[in-house]
Amino acid sequence: MTIPEDFLRSANRQFLYYKTLGEKAIDQLEPEQLFVSLNDDTNSIATIVKHLHGNMLSRWTDFLTTDGEKESRNRDGEFDASTALSKQTKEQILSLWNEGWACLFNTLNSLKPEDLSKTIYIRNEGHTVLEAINRQLAHYPYHVGQMVFYAKILKKSEWTSLSIPKNKSNDYNADKFSKEKSKKHFTDDELDKLK
Repeated sequence: MTIPEDFLRSANRQFLYYKTLGEKAIDQLEPEQLFVSLNDDTNSIATIVKHLHGNMLSRWTDFLTTDGEKESRNRDGEFDASTALSKQTKEQILSLWNEGWACLFNTLNSLKPEDLSKTIYIRNEGHTVLEAINRQLAHYPYHVGQMVFYAKILKKSEWTSLSIPKNKSNDYNADKFSKEKSKKHFTDDELDKLK
């Protein structure tokens, strides 16, 4: 593999890892908990999903040929916690989630190593494809982290850890260091644990 191929594979694995983390957080919640907002300045998990959905469709549709901020996007509406959003089911929220991620993965999987140096635009600002992917690799985990943190607060003591559980670092490290050195993506084992 070449460095560009490695990068595309790594980006794909990292996006999949964060998609899975978000899903595992949502799975632990009751449907009504998806719509809880602590105050007027915080977004519910459903609102975060709505925002990610809008961003992903805007950024990844016609990725190489049109500006990543589509005219049809209503970013402010993504944060509107209207009654219409609160009447959606958990399945409808997950449908938005999956549609956004499908758009991302369809585009990402269609990219060739030579595409990484091409220029695309987001709000008229030029990015190489590599920079645009990195931009989203920072943006989406930021929001998934919010979702996981919020879900953990809502579940309280009933939370099932999605990473190394508290006070289990030594066990985790002992297991890792008991194995032969190997080259693989850090998400390979992590994704297996989240299944």
